[in-house]
Amino acid sequence: MKKIRVLVADDSALMRKYLREILEEEGDIEVVAVARNGREAVEKALELDPDVITMDVNMPEMDGLTAVQYIMHFKPCPIVVVSSLTRRGALTTFEALELGAVDYVPKPDGTVSLAIKGVAHEIRKKVRVSAALKRRLAGLRQRDRFGSGVERAAVATPPKQPPEKPALSADYRHVVLIGVSTGGPKTLMEIIPCLPEGFPAPVVVFQHMPENFTRSFAERLNSYSGLLVKEADDGELVERGKVLVARGGSHLKFEFHPVRRKPRVRITRSPRNSLYFPSVDVGFRSALEVFPAGSLVAVLLTGMGNDGADAMVEITHRGGYTIAESEETAIVYGMPREAIERGGAKEVLPSYRIAQRIVEIINGGWVGDARAGG
Repeated sequence: MKKIRVLVADDSALMRKYLREILEEEGDIEVVAVARNGREAVEKALELDPDVITMDVNMPEMDGLTAVQYIMHFKPCPIVVVSSLTRRGALTTFEALELGAVDYVPKPDGTVSLAIKGVAHEIRKKVRVSAALKRRLAGLRQRDRFGSGVERAAVATPPKQPPEKPALSADYRHVVLIGVSTGGPKTLMEIIPCLPEGFPAPVVVFQHMPENFTRSFAERLNSYSGLLVKEADDGELVERGKVLVARGGSHLKFEFHPVRRKPRVRITRSPRNSLYFPSVDVGFRSALEVFPAGSLVAVLLTGMGNDGADAMVEITHRGGYTIAESEETAIVYGMPREAIERGGAKEVLPSYRIAQRIVEIINGGWVGDARAGG
């Protein structure tokens, strides 16, 4: 059996030791080299051509973000960012994902994490999934409409003066639901900022992400977008022109406000037997209980597994409009493929065409069954 060859980059000798032990524990992964900083990571990546790189972000001489840029520009390789669960760790992780890293694992208790072995299974799983992406990664980068990671850095600079967010209303005809997992932060950056100011529908995003990350991610999306983007609060109204990001570590469901009789969201841990929090399936099915099925525009993007696939089938059969991301751009072609194979996608599109298609649908390219708002 050919082992997965991994380069570990971390400035902590203890973290390098723990990561080597975690990765090599089950025999199918081999750590071929370690790097103490970003400069060494770049040099060894170019020399050894590993299958996967695990990358810390806070390192001396050259940080992980700069190293990701160089590696993705000169010799693309799947990179899994291993960063802390702090607010700063979340922000730098999103920057790394936008620059080309494919996934991330949060350290449970800080930069030097003594509890890192508590996420050993997650680290090995994400390294294995990432290794399978290597052969198609170069092709994905070539098709990336932003070009290389170095070019993306210039394009993806937030506006110095963000546009004023439009007034909100609970009066709308459609509701846009987006489910996504691995590769989601980068893909959502190609969709949410492309929705125009005055977009006449609410958008709710279900991204598999730790609890401490979703608020920072929503704020980062908001800085790029003409719409208001925020982490959903319990009891918050679902309003046109607003993008709600489901809170990590919980499910997001929908209900009608008992007094105002307008749709709102509820943050809950039920059902507790879900594999993911938030779960795309739980959120999409809850939307079917509150909104007319024909008012729903459901989108399933990159991610491993099948979360959301069954709900997409149900939305399709009940008259909603469903879009699955195509293999052409999906970093991990798992969730969208499952929806397509089960008959849960009216349309299959690359990520860079999805925002435009959503706008066309909302503006009359497809008409739902009834008004969704109050």
